[in-house]
Amino acid sequence: MGLFSFIKGQFIEVIEWIDQTDEVVHQFPVYDHAIKMGAKLIVRESQAAIFLNEGQIADVFGPGTYTLSTQNMPLLTALKSWKYGFNSPFKADVYFVNTRNFTDQKWGTQNPIIVRDADLGAVRLRGFGSYAFRVQDPALFLKEIFGTQPSFSPDQIGGYLRAMIISGVSDLLAESRIPIMDLALHYDELSEATRSKLEPTINRYGLSLTGFFIENISLPEEVERMIDRKSSMNVAGNLDQYMKFQAAESIRDAANNPGNGLAGAGAGMGAGMAMGQMFQQAMNTPSSAPNPPQASEPAQPAAASQEPCGACGHGMKPTDKFCPECGTPRPEKKFCSECGQSLASGVKFCSNCGNKV
Repeated sequence: MGLFSFIKGQFIEVIEWIDQTDEVVHQFPVYDHAIKMGAKLIVRESQAAIFLNEGQIADVFGPGTYTLSTQNMPLLTALKSWKYGFNSPFKADVYFVNTRNFTDQKWGTQNPIIVRDADLGAVRLRGFGSYAFRVQDPALFLKEIFGTQPSFSPDQIGGYLRAMIISGVSDLLAESRIPIMDLALHYDELSEATRSKLEPTINRYGLSLTGFFIENISLPEEVERMIDRKSSMNVAGNLDQYMKFQAAESIRDAANNPGNGLAGAGAGMGAGMAMGQMFQQAMNTPSSAPNPPQASEPAQPAAASQEPCGACGHGMKPTDKFCPECGTPRPEKKFCSECGQSLASGVKFCSNCGNKV
């Protein structure tokens, strides 16, 4: 093989990129090898090939197979000042741009968004979701974003897109004035409104926002706990019935989990008695507002025992020393000398032991 044949073999004859990565832009490795005039250029679906001359964008090729010549490279021919029918090898930078959809790109708020809600007042919100984008204008994207790097991945533009998305979402949430409790009903509408709002801005960089989704807008944990507590109270409804239900549940749980040993048994009995009292009190509590307590009637004093007068038989109180009817003095009490039994006046024998008085 002669020297001319060796040199001729170093010229690049096929230019193509088989996308096996997640790159948005890939530079074809020309290096010092010159491209042969008449070389094959293969551009696959969802690709675009861009030729640069000394950093200046020249010709852009869409999907298809091309035989490079001065006829299909008019801009590069003009920049190189080639004459018609130029057939010598040439040097140029070749970039392949991936124009497919880059899906499942994540976005989320690093710092909370402060909005004003009619029910909760000023609250802090966090949003999360995903989006999709594609290169709409390869030449504009190369000029505005990419530059002349060897390659470009979605992560390199992800931070910029996320900042733009969060700014748009924050502005849209403030403008919509949708109550916090109703946000979940409007995720689809808010997602489409955000995409429409950001699309013109993203188009200026040769990109298109092909999809945008809000997956969740959340409140701080302490606010969510307060909402859960309020919801529980609303579900409970009648607080009196809820207390009765809680008392019954507590007794059931105690019965299903008896204590171990004597100490446990004692504690269980004490807890059971306490819960039993609580349950009884709860069950005795009327569902409606209790009636005011009625004043109890004064207790009637017990009738004092009376002793008949020995003269007229009129009843005498224990404190009476004389009969209020006849004035006869109350007789002195006598006792049996044998057994100590109390004796009525005028008796001759003890009714308990028969002793003669």
